[in-house]
Amino acid sequence: MKEKPKIRREIRSEKLKIDEGYRYEASLSVMNKIESLKQFNEAKRVLLYNALPDELPTECMLNRWSKDKELFLPVVKGEELVIKKYSPECMKVGAFGIKEPEGEEINIDTIDFIIVPGVAFDRQHNRLGRGKGFYDRLLSQSKSCFVGIGYDIQIIDSVPTQPHDIKMNYIITEREIL
Repeated sequence: MKEKPKIRREIRSEKLKIDEGYRYEASLSVMNKIESLKQFNEAKRVLLYNALPDELPTECMLNRWSKDKELFLPVVKGEELVIKKYSPECMKVGAFGIKEPEGEEINIDTIDFIIVPGVAFDRQHNRLGRGKGFYDRLLSQSKSCFVGIGYDIQIIDSVPTQPHDIKMNYIITEREIL
């Protein structure tokens, strides 16, 4: 089994080869697959994320779903992620250069559906993040539906796991729902 740092380097290298047009089309495809899930359609409050440049873009999801759902974004606060309501008018640049909402913190127990970024995923629904444990700590406090999203090239044979790692209910790429 490959070590986590090596997997992160290899995936980063592969993602650099993806052109803008493909990023946009992949994002639309993932969004449509998410919308096919019963759990998403029943959800009223959805936690999404503002994508880093190398992540699957989420802008189309924020734009489309903000009309029908209450959307929330994670905000880095020290070593933790806190949840705040998404409002396009009340955003500021926060940690890692990511736009984050301002306002009061929301309890994760109130979120129905959580969309999670990842560096790599496997077919057993394991997720490899960037290595800081932000999402594992956050998700350990929730009983919601967890959906990891990314590009097809981010699906690998086996993600090395530890007991604190949180499995996804679904993993969705531009090509499939796992």
